[in-house]
Amino acid sequence: MAKTLDAKALGWIDTGLQYQMFHTLALLALGLFQLVNAAQNPPACRAKALNIIGGSWILGILLFSGSLYALALFGQRLFVWSTPLGGVFFMIGWAALIFVSLRAKKTA
Repeated sequence: MAKTLDAKALGWIDTGLQYQMFHTLALLALGLFQLVNAAQNPPACRAKALNIIGGSWILGILLFSGSLYALALFGQRLFVWSTPLGGVFFMIGWAALIFVSLRAKKTA
């Protein structure tokens, strides 16, 4: 692949892969957390918040990393607008995780 793509395109792929890998691991940890705590019958609002966190990260991966892959592999600038939108979804997920964590700490 390195022979057919220029350095800029390889950089875009590398960035997309890094963010995808990091948030995939975070999704895995979130899923394991939900699985382990399922027996504790968490409040519905916390379960909904965890779903929002996971959904935000999935949308972030699709929009941020996906648009970088499309740009690097196909030269498609049509989806470039979705790169920052994907970054916003990443931030929404992390902000929601911080909010839920601080709120759970208060009630404990």
